[in-house]
Amino acid sequence: MLYNWKESIDNDELNSVVKALVRGELVVFPTETVYGIGADVFNIEAVKNIYKAKGRPSDNPLIAHVSDVEMLEKCVSKISDVERKLINAFMPGPFTLILEKSEIIPNEVTANLNTVAIRMPSDKIARKIISEFGRPIAAPSANVSGKPSGTRIEDIRNELEDKVFVLIDGGNTDIGLESTVVKVIDGVPRILRPGGITAEDIQKLVGKVSIDNHILNKVSDSEKVESPGMKHKHYAPKTKCVLVDIEDERERVNKINDILNDNICVIGFERHRKEIHTSKFLSMGDSLEDVSKNIFMLLRKADLLRCELIVIEGMSTEGLGLAIMNRLIRTCDYNVISNG
Repeated sequence: MLYNWKESIDNDELNSVVKALVRGELVVFPTETVYGIGADVFNIEAVKNIYKAKGRPSDNPLIAHVSDVEMLEKCVSKISDVERKLINAFMPGPFTLILEKSEIIPNEVTANLNTVAIRMPSDKIARKIISEFGRPIAAPSANVSGKPSGTRIEDIRNELEDKVFVLIDGGNTDIGLESTVVKVIDGVPRILRPGGITAEDIQKLVGKVSIDNHILNKVSDSEKVESPGMKHKHYAPKTKCVLVDIEDERERVNKINDILNDNICVIGFERHRKEIHTSKFLSMGDSLEDVSKNIFMLLRKADLLRCELIVIEGMSTEGLGLAIMNRLIRTCDYNVISNG
């Protein structure tokens, strides 16, 4: 079933969605980052069905989505001064905070960790659903596990329609990358997964920030992770991908041209369209904001071209670039060409 809420939220359909969540059904809904597939955070069977619908590994924790600070506080056992500053500054918004969980949060949500990931989306549809439901909603990105996240309903409908009660179409998402995930360790915020809230944003607020070593590197199979998107292969189309991560733009373009043949697709910056010698060029725009919004949609579009290889142009890891490169490295399963 599909509900179209691009223009406005239908109250009768909203009531139907809330009743479905009460019954333990799954619902696909938009947020400002990507679409989510959600269920009642306190319904263990419903939470298990999220993992089943996505084919998601059970050691990959979910995020509990809340509508306000009062709901957040019920999910956690304590909040430090630094954590409170982060909540006040970045929630609602594309920001997830790892906090010590309260006893009411099931282990199935947290992959048996004693912490829970909490997010308060700013998207009006997501906030309305959670508020009307009156309970947190556990929701990872709406896609088959390992595939590109969904930033528009057309990209995920075929994957999930027969596994959920309803898909809610709120149009294309604003940011296009999943939320920034942060855990405060010894008073210092550590970014476990970069997103729309950047390291620079956090540093301006509290003075210090650290970047987890795994953001641009692999996590071993034996390691436990506290954030989604850290451990397993993610964001990947069926077609093999390679990331060309060369700092100098001229050298980067030349390397891409060296790789090309007639059956290779390129996802690159618009400014390099005429310089990259292929008819199978997909433009991700020129600004980091453009790339963030477009990249998951383009990966799905590239898959439809049925090429032997997708070559993706890399970029600086400053600002939003860190989040984009974090996703692209995992998209390519660490298949990276660099000048190092």
